[in-house]
Amino acid sequence: MIDKRKSALLEEYTSMAENSNKIDPELYRKYDVKRGLRDINGKGVLAGLTEIGDVSASFTDENGITVPTPGKLSYRGMDINDLVNGFLNDGRFGFEETAYLLLFGELPNANELNEFRTLLTNYSKLPESFLEDAIMKLPSRDLMNVLSRSVLALYAYDDHADDTSISNVISQCLQLIAQIPLLAVYGYQVLAHYYKNESLIIHSPKRRYSTAENILHLLRPDSNFTHLEAVLLDLALVLHAEHGGGNNSTFATHVITSTGTDTYSTIASSLCSLKGPRHGGANIKVVHMFEDMKREVRDWGNEGEIRDYLFKLLNREAFDREGLIYGVGHAVYSLSDPRAVIFKGYAEKLAIEKGFEAEFMLYEMVEKLAPEIIAEKRKIYKGVSINVDFYSGLVYRMLNIPEELYTPIFAISRIAGWSAHRIEELVNRGKIIRPAYKSIAPDREYVPINMRSINVR
Repeated sequence: MIDKRKSALLEEYTSMAENSNKIDPELYRKYDVKRGLRDINGKGVLAGLTEIGDVSASFTDENGITVPTPGKLSYRGMDINDLVNGFLNDGRFGFEETAYLLLFGELPNANELNEFRTLLTNYSKLPESFLEDAIMKLPSRDLMNVLSRSVLALYAYDDHADDTSISNVISQCLQLIAQIPLLAVYGYQVLAHYYKNESLIIHSPKRRYSTAENILHLLRPDSNFTHLEAVLLDLALVLHAEHGGGNNSTFATHVITSTGTDTYSTIASSLCSLKGPRHGGANIKVVHMFEDMKREVRDWGNEGEIRDYLFKLLNREAFDREGLIYGVGHAVYSLSDPRAVIFKGYAEKLAIEKGFEAEFMLYEMVEKLAPEIIAEKRKIYKGVSINVDFYSGLVYRMLNIPEELYTPIFAISRIAGWSAHRIEELVNRGKIIRPAYKSIAPDREYVPINMRSINVR
């Protein structure tokens, strides 16, 4: 009886909550509310200034008309293509020097880069018994929860956890950049042991390895990987490290930092933001969509069959019935996402090495057809192209990285950007961030409890 009453109450409360919180969409237009901090044509509302990252996809001509352009991403004013070509042409892994650039505003020379890598290696050691107490004894099916609670737990091991001086915050951020890869991979190994009945294999990181190499070394039972595999994972880390101040998790970093709270609370909040499927989990949706497509489309080379499937997606007749083609479209980019352009060429190389050529060609076909079909089906205010999530999930699958680690790898990368934005917010010591909300609730009189009827809510 108790369970039945609880169930009935929850059902009643759900109905009450839904009915009392509905807002007429027309009111957002009436009061010119920038819902989601974006105006009606999708342009973000300016909420701050930053020197760390920039995203652009258009320019305004002499007549005031917005003209779409190929997407551009820059880190500290440096075009992402130049940065990537620089370390790849020299045969280096690039994530560590990218983190240095984001944090300190300049590219390191060879000596500075070696010192920085050595410092990260020294910071990577987890506190005594942390692996056993904070990860192995608390297995979880969701690794983003493992990361956020582990980061919060590290607060207890820091004698200066609440010190927000720049020198102390830099030390904390470097520690987290170094330790997050271990927390993520160890969290997965424990998950695989407890929930998949796999052997529990824990490797220690190798000092000579880059971040990308260590992730593959820690993850694989035999620790073996090819150079191209490590290059692709390193490239993924570089391309996801920063994306301007306006993305949800980075904005969360600014919002939480503005309260004056500690680094661990701030980064845990950013992790919780990234966990959302509308933000960090999009590449998993792409992989699942293609798995469904491969079952439904008999001939992967038949353009007509693929077009029919894509129309079914938009008509809510296929996959998850959400009406979306995942991995296509972006809040800012229109003609192209520079990260996807860079990633695609190297993804093709890995597809050839791994025997995924047919599947890669299917992705290419969808890349070509999806923007055309979306333009036919829906009114759009700007162009549509694939985004970085379109190929990243395929790359992770070719690397035999478990799906549970897709979003944590995003976090391993983005913590470099979050750290830079936290420091920027602290250095500039702005006001606490609190946007305005307009109340549209009508005035009401208080009703004494003995005069309330069942209909008064």
